[in-house]
Amino acid sequence: MPKKDLTSEQRVILDQVKQIAQALGETLAPFTEVVVHDLRSPQHAILAIHNNLSGRKVGDPATELGLARIADDDYPQVLANYANEFADGRRAKSTSIGIKDSGGHYFAALCLNVDVTAFRGMASILERFSAINGEAKESIDPANADRLRERIGQFAANLATTPRALRLDQRRELIASLKDEGYLEFRRSVDIAAQVLGVSRATVYNDIK
Repeated sequence: MPKKDLTSEQRVILDQVKQIAQALGETLAPFTEVVVHDLRSPQHAILAIHNNLSGRKVGDPATELGLARIADDDYPQVLANYANEFADGRRAKSTSIGIKDSGGHYFAALCLNVDVTAFRGMASILERFSAINGEAKESIDPANADRLRERIGQFAANLATTPRALRLDQRRELIASLKDEGYLEFRRSVDIAAQVLGVSRATVYNDIK
């Protein structure tokens, strides 16, 4: 059965969908396949395909979701992040967006299929890399390091600037305050202050004098 010609409204909408599909394809390459379907012709539904991961081609038929939308205008318009699988067994995460005209009828769809195989591999590697064994505990940063950083940040914020942008007189005023308030008695406090302020340890020691 030959499909009807697109209405002027549908043509405008579909042209925009194609542009969106191209942009998504370029942005999410190479892990995401982006497909535009013409649901008026289920046997030859695919109008465009970017980052082809499924091996399909323009003119191939609609998927089960496409057929479901053709049959029911009340079918959910957005189905996000559902489990899927490519023909060769690779696992995928898919999102399908039905495109309706002003009459509320589905006539197209935009689908994204993410190949999660590589991400699962990377997740496994990161999990192994970050695994912690044993009962020993050690704090690399002193317990008061966050308080010191927060105090420096607060001082700079009150002057509407950042720690690294403080003028010499402002920095020396800050260092004097830190010394008076006991912040510079913490282990590695001078190192931390120097790092936050973007100066050398020698500079901080000189400001303390």
